[in-house]
Amino acid sequence: MLATRWEHEHGLEAVQQRLDEHPEKMRQRRETVEHPFGTIKSWMGYTHFQMKTLKRVGTEMALHVLAYNLKRVIDIIGIHPLIAAMRAA
Repeated sequence: MLATRWEHEHGLEAVQQRLDEHPEKMRQRRETVEHPFGTIKSWMGYTHFQMKTLKRVGTEMALHVLAYNLKRVIDIIGIHPLIAAMRAA
């Protein structure tokens, strides 16, 4: 029996090698990337997407990320500067 490889297997191996060489990068990723996803999940009050199909789930996630980013901008600069910036655009 011949062993076959997935066409993108080399990419997975490269990522694993980088993680093996720099394990602190995964900790950094968790601190910077995973937190927003957990926050979004908590804000939305559920653990599963409401939509089905990859395209719809992608749209749902994009809307969640937009809401997260808008809330962060409001927290950082305030609502009035945000509205002024949107009017100026």
